[in-house]
Amino acid sequence: MASVPRIQLNDGHSIPQLGFGVFKVDPDETTRIVSDALEVGYRHIDTARIYGNEAGVGAAIAESGLQREELFITTKLWNDDHSRALDAFDASLERLGLDYVDLYLIHWPSPKDDRYVEAWQSLEQLRESGRARSIGVSNFLVGHLERLLAETDVVPAVDQIELHPAHQQPATTAFAEEHGIAIEAWSPLGQGKYPLFELPEVAGAAATHGKSPAQVVIRWHLQRGHIVFPKSNRRARMAENFDVFDFELSEAEMGAITALEREGRVGSHPDD
Repeated sequence: MASVPRIQLNDGHSIPQLGFGVFKVDPDETTRIVSDALEVGYRHIDTARIYGNEAGVGAAIAESGLQREELFITTKLWNDDHSRALDAFDASLERLGLDYVDLYLIHWPSPKDDRYVEAWQSLEQLRESGRARSIGVSNFLVGHLERLLAETDVVPAVDQIELHPAHQQPATTAFAEEHGIAIEAWSPLGQGKYPLFELPEVAGAAATHGKSPAQVVIRWHLQRGHIVFPKSNRRARMAENFDVFDFELSEAEMGAITALEREGRVGSHPDD
């Protein structure tokens, strides 16, 4: 089984660079799907309260027979819980059936509610308690990050943002790098909302390396230093997405894929 590289976080912990996401995974199917992912070799699982499938993730962990310390589990604080983050965290932990999570994220800044600084101060308490080993944010842009850094004590360990070849968020990723914040990429394959796999820059590299276009894009993320968690309900696709450690894209191939940037957001804007 391939050994997944780990990214060192700014708080001394480390995170597996390739994980498995359960966004839009049917709660009734989650235990089976996550069990398949764990059997394939994934040890990093990314869920959220709003996905409605934390209990299914927890059941798969309980049934896996794996030691807790072998796993890296992330969940997230939803927008309407910013003013009651400690209670929301307790509820997530209970659904997961865990004593702690490895990473707890503010899911969106939700600036219209203007409570994300308050929420972050609660996350600082959770980190202090050890029940959230690392804390971070999701969908935070430069302005949101600047405010957190100015008004609170702990720099986020990660920022999980929409990131794929057509939408690379260079300003946010540069700010994160400057402040030691690791970048996690959601929608790493663009959700099929544009013909990424048919683009010659991707299809050509796939042909060169005898890999699928999806494997090429995942490999591009890994070589860029992103933490990435593609999702699939199919075990064969999970295994394919995991089989990305036996080849390397050339500098020219990397550059050609990076040049696909066009501010092509496919998800919601963080300010909305």
